[in-house]
Amino acid sequence: MGGRNAPTALAELVRAVAAGEVASPLVVGLPVGFVGAVAAKAALRAAGSGRLEPVRARRRGRRGRGGQRAALRAGPGVTPPLLLVGHGTVDETGVAEFAAFTARMRAHLGGCDVEGGFIELSLPTVHEAWRALAARGHRTLAAVPLVLVSAGHAKGDIPAALQREVVRDPATGYLFGRPLGPHPVLQQVVDARVRAALGPDPAAGTAVLLVGRGSTDPDANAEVCKVARLLQEGRPYDFVEPAFVSLAGPDVAAGLARCRALGARRVVVAPYFVFDGVLPRRVGDQTRAFAAAHPDVDVRLAKHIGDCAELADLVAERYHEALTGDIRMNCDTCAYRVLLPGFGDKLGAPQIPHHHPDDPDGHSHGHGHGHGHAVAAQ
Repeated sequence: MGGRNAPTALAELVRAVAAGEVASPLVVGLPVGFVGAVAAKAALRAAGSGRLEPVRARRRGRRGRGGQRAALRAGPGVTPPLLLVGHGTVDETGVAEFAAFTARMRAHLGGCDVEGGFIELSLPTVHEAWRALAARGHRTLAAVPLVLVSAGHAKGDIPAALQREVVRDPATGYLFGRPLGPHPVLQQVVDARVRAALGPDPAAGTAVLLVGRGSTDPDANAEVCKVARLLQEGRPYDFVEPAFVSLAGPDVAAGLARCRALGARRVVVAPYFVFDGVLPRRVGDQTRAFAAAHPDVDVRLAKHIGDCAELADLVAERYHEALTGDIRMNCDTCAYRVLLPGFGDKLGAPQIPHHHPDDPDGHSHGHGHGHGHAVAAQ
């Protein structure tokens, strides 16, 4: 295959393997950073009828990055398992929802092996989930972050935690899926939660306050604003406003005050969270406090997204994207790649995984949020 560029060489190799012209047990290619690399290697694995399985090779570039998978070698042809990665919460209800959803995904994906773990605050840890899958013979894992927006957890904390497991067990590697949102399925679920809070009352004449977690990442906050607009499009709500429960404004009270100032007399607050936890409950507390102080406005609280079949369909889509290399993340407005006014400290900042008290690392890295884009194995 000498003399060809990487995409052309892999395409030719796929053809040759499929035609039976090549029966090599080991195919190594460096570099691997071209568009379509993951899809090409998936096609090569398929052409090998299960005889080829991705493994890891390391390279060191101008930033010293390693851990990129760059080889295919003979293996059992086992479908990569799904590793669900959550942030973690001290709220037992949220942990229970995560566990129930992990069980749902096992049933949803049939024969696919599934585990779930948290990067902090809760059990099981990512380390425990990773070790369980590795103990069952898996070498390449497909990790899907159960987060709604591309904030620091998706861009840095979670990939850093996964890469730490690769360092601990170099025989393993991972494919990294993109965050869940924004996606039409999520807007449909949020819409259903709002309709349930309305009961028999119409959507017309109703304002919606979509409340996100909030982030120091402007790109992530902008995503919540985008989702609010998408939720309004094509639906009869009077208007949909964004708000945040932490780290960004407007907060819940300010968002409700804005809805009131715009003339709303019925407002449904929709927490934009996957599972229950401290922050969704804070949204509820602040919503009830505003309602008590402003009896002239009918303020209602919708449920968060939660463990549901629609979420399972979306996670399955993200899982299959990770397997095929169809990761369509837009980095044009990411503060970790692009210099944005007021966020110069984030540009190219190193990533450090969160410390989990039950992680065998045994020491704290603090809770800072200086993140750079992780080098995910692809």
